[in-house]
Amino acid sequence: MKRHFTLYILIAMLLGIVAGSACHAKLEDPAALASLVGYLNLVTDVFLRLIRMIIAPLVFATLVSGIAHMGDSSALGRVGIRSLAWFLVASLLSLLLGILMVTILHPGTGLGLPLPPSDAAAGLNTATFTLKDFITHLVPRSIGEAMANNEILQIVVFAGFFGTAIAGLGEHARRVLEVTEGLARVMLKVTGYVMLTAPVAVFAAVAATVGTHGLGILATYGKFIGGFYLSLAMLWLVLLGLGFLVLRTRIFQLVRLIREPVLLAFSTASSEAAYPKTLEQMGRFGASERIASFVLPLGYSFNLDGSMMYCTFATLFIAQAYGIALTLPQQLSMLLLLMVTSKGMAGVPRASLVVIAATLAHFHIPEAGLLLILAVDQFLDMGRSATNVVGNSIATAVVASWEGELAAVAAPDAASAG
Repeated sequence: MKRHFTLYILIAMLLGIVAGSACHAKLEDPAALASLVGYLNLVTDVFLRLIRMIIAPLVFATLVSGIAHMGDSSALGRVGIRSLAWFLVASLLSLLLGILMVTILHPGTGLGLPLPPSDAAAGLNTATFTLKDFITHLVPRSIGEAMANNEILQIVVFAGFFGTAIAGLGEHARRVLEVTEGLARVMLKVTGYVMLTAPVAVFAAVAATVGTHGLGILATYGKFIGGFYLSLAMLWLVLLGLGFLVLRTRIFQLVRLIREPVLLAFSTASSEAAYPKTLEQMGRFGASERIASFVLPLGYSFNLDGSMMYCTFATLFIAQAYGIALTLPQQLSMLLLLMVTSKGMAGVPRASLVVIAATLAHFHIPEAGLLLILAVDQFLDMGRSATNVVGNSIATAVVASWEGELAAVAAPDAASAG
């Protein structure tokens, strides 16, 4: 299974497209189609629940182990600062590239679709993303609550304190560290079991999406979807180029290794679903356990490159559709706003849409414009989820290299992992 995982995922995606297209074409009764899609979504939901079941203990155990093995607070602070510096640069480039590409391509101009009334409600709570709420949300009221809700950022904060305390106690906390390391190994084994169901979940997710909307919707929104995926391709080139400056030719080896988690994130439209596999592949690439288990979960809160690009691209697309021109100072203001609000996206359902809704309201662009992109958001979410995995993988590899904790040669079985 492990040796051919990528092939199984690709086959599942193709079969899902065929099955979804057939269902959309043959089932003329909307109720029957909705019922079938509901059962397909059930399969995907169960898989994502299995992933969420292991995310919190896996992140906690691996992160605590990694921090405890760093030895002193200065090393932890150095790794944290280097990680956040990379995240800041990547975030800025993602947002800037989104603004640049949507300005060049003008996908919202001459859309040819009826615009929703400006007073129509999109049904999203825009109050979720404020600077005050984000800062207070950093610290968990209870670690039990944070783990139950899969609040990755809060788990990272608690694990930081917990791991630092273990390191500070030294030999007195040795048994606690051994238990934590044992938990990490157990959760990685559980991850292997869960991944056996991934191809079935991929088939169901793709079939449900295509069955609901049909492939024809891609033609209707062709300019918007094509422009966004072109922008994502440009972002991949930028991120890979930055990675090449540090990793040199090993960046190509990294690309080969992360194809499995990237495909998994793309097909399920979930960056979270790819986290365990990404962590595994970073170990095979040669990144030390303590660096990978620290940088990767941190990236899931601060380095969602694909989602950030989507925020600027979609916001300006809606503005163009309504004929609203934003000045350069307004666009720069939007960039700064999104630099802050996008950092709270991890763990929030449909978070990109919520961030976009808040941004639209701030610049007096009709929030109803979100209704224009809801029909194709699932197709776009696939691309941005895959991009998030690429961005966090490169960030982890780069920080490991900076810290001198990247093995000169990847693990022997890495080449056959796909």
